[in-house]
Amino acid sequence: MGRPIHFEIHVDNMERAKKFYGEVFDWKFEDWSDYAGMPYFGAVTGDESEMGINGALIKRSVPLTDKNQAVNGYACTMGVEDYDSTETKILENGGTIALPKHALPGMAWQGYYTDTEGNLFGIHQPDENAK
Repeated sequence: MGRPIHFEIHVDNMERAKKFYGEVFDWKFEDWSDYAGMPYFGAVTGDESEMGINGALIKRSVPLTDKNQAVNGYACTMGVEDYDSTETKILENGGTIALPKHALPGMAWQGYYTDTEGNLFGIHQPDENAK
């Protein structure tokens, strides 16, 4: 089986991206630049006892071609406890709405956003009453 074990988010401005993900999702960062040989910050996304994976922010090597292009890679989705308060944090910290909150009937609330670096990501709040 090929289960995801790590992710990388390509960023233009490392400090801005660390602030965004730290403020919105309370991620912590570790400088792994010496090991990687380039600007590279490990992202600790939660407690080891929780389901999920850790990843990293990596300096983008080439610019995005078009902010409105289709996803060319993976869109990471973060599980959240309170969709609306997370959306507020996203918007207050420079993110924008890509696809508004919508119900996955009987399962969850889902939506997609663009971070300060132009990357698409999702948020997902489980709710069996979503409709």
